[in-house]
Amino acid sequence: MKTIFKIFGVFILLIMAYAIIAMLAFSNNYHYEKSVVVNAPKEKVWQQVNSMKAFNQWNPWMKLDKEMEITYTGNSGQVGDKYCWESKNDDAGAGCHEIKELTANESQKTEMTFIKPFEGEAVSEIILSPQGNATKVTWTMDTEQDAMMKIMRPLMDYQMGKSYGEGLSNLKVLVEK
Repeated sequence: MKTIFKIFGVFILLIMAYAIIAMLAFSNNYHYEKSVVVNAPKEKVWQQVNSMKAFNQWNPWMKLDKEMEITYTGNSGQVGDKYCWESKNDDAGAGCHEIKELTANESQKTEMTFIKPFEGEAVSEIILSPQGNATKVTWTMDTEQDAMMKIMRPLMDYQMGKSYGEGLSNLKVLVEK
């Protein structure tokens, strides 16, 4: 029985040590990015990233709740183009996503405001770069993290990689049709 308590104690100490190291070592600023090369000119890719309605055609989080309420406001494809969402099953939470900057056929910068399951803000950018007859699409996200979120950073990196990978794959399939 003592051996089990010792193993359990060592396990708890390791978790606490990781938490302290993560809080001290990781910056408050979090940056994530992922890229894909789409076999199409940037003008064709731009048609799928220049508005919130177009973005939601390949947005990986839209599939989390088929009954999610979505409200669009602003002028489509212009600064101020915005959608707000509220999940019925809490898988996608609630929040808003608004275009803050557009440079035609080059980049789209947005601001996300999360309301549920946690409050927060993030900035996202989609950058199009010509690669011969193809287009490199780079999708980024920047946010600030509190101490508890820094502890969960490896899990967040994993989830972001999975979601951004799925979204970029969806975009590639949509544009290359």
